[in-house]
Amino acid sequence: MSKQLIKDKLNKFGSLKEPFLFVLSYDLDKFYIEKLSSLPLDIKFQINENQKISKMTKKIDLQKFPISFLEYKKKFDILQEEIKNGNSYLLNLTAKTKIKTSYSLDEIYENTKSRFKLRFKNQNDNFVCFSPERFVQIKDNKIFTYPMKGTIDAKFPNAKEKILTNQKEMAEHTMVVDLLRNDLGIVGSNVRVEDFRYIETINAGDKELLQVSSKISASLENNWSEKIGDILTSILPAGSITGTPKKKTVEILKDVENYERDFYTGIFGVYDGKNLDSSVMIRFIEEINGEKFYKSGGGITCDSDVFLEYEELLDKVYLPF
Repeated sequence: MSKQLIKDKLNKFGSLKEPFLFVLSYDLDKFYIEKLSSLPLDIKFQINENQKISKMTKKIDLQKFPISFLEYKKKFDILQEEIKNGNSYLLNLTAKTKIKTSYSLDEIYENTKSRFKLRFKNQNDNFVCFSPERFVQIKDNKIFTYPMKGTIDAKFPNAKEKILTNQKEMAEHTMVVDLLRNDLGIVGSNVRVEDFRYIETINAGDKELLQVSSKISASLENNWSEKIGDILTSILPAGSITGTPKKKTVEILKDVENYERDFYTGIFGVYDGKNLDSSVMIRFIEEINGEKFYKSGGGITCDSDVFLEYEELLDKVYLPF
């Protein structure tokens, strides 16, 4: 039911050329769609901001209380069995980490240096997201997506060469690119991979991470704004934070992760009356009953190393000040 409501509202605003913000949960059970002219003060966002990488001069106040390695390994091993049985080839395993910091969510939003960021608060949800990953961008009747898959600490010797030549990382990224090519083929024509596996530097608080991205495009019809709802709901959830094949992988992850992603790994974005831009909601902190939780994860394939994957889960819990 909520999926149809989302479609109808997005299509209506798009048909009217009405600028609006949209925030959609991972499973499309929850959503927020509002005209930019009517946004409440508790909701703030930045879309595609140019942010310079800053060098930290002091230690960031952040304590992490993650799931244990043994608990993570149990989940990892179940996914490896699913891969061996041919049920999936790539699964993005995520977890919820309790954190402690003296910073409020508002302070985290204001101090964060990130390409896409959102501060969201209403009666039921209270979170901040500072994402480096674009979901889709639509301009000049073309749709673009930029899957981000593959992470390494920039301080490692020859980090760029290491991640680009790593066979496991290559296979994982290629699978996501193939999945998103198929997704764009659902809503557009003339699908092209315009740039395959380029490096972006991400500010991760007290360190820098290198992340591998690709650029994929497709052509849309001139009246695409009247079908924004159909376009977005047809290609959600995002392939980079689920896996392939998408439907079966989502079912497996729901059983194994054993928590609600909610808005985490959903998307948020803006239609400005002419173009659309959006982001996958990763790098995500929510507050529940006065406690803060950080949700993070990474892609698992048959070649994954459980120790490295657990380390990546923790590396992605950071404040990018």
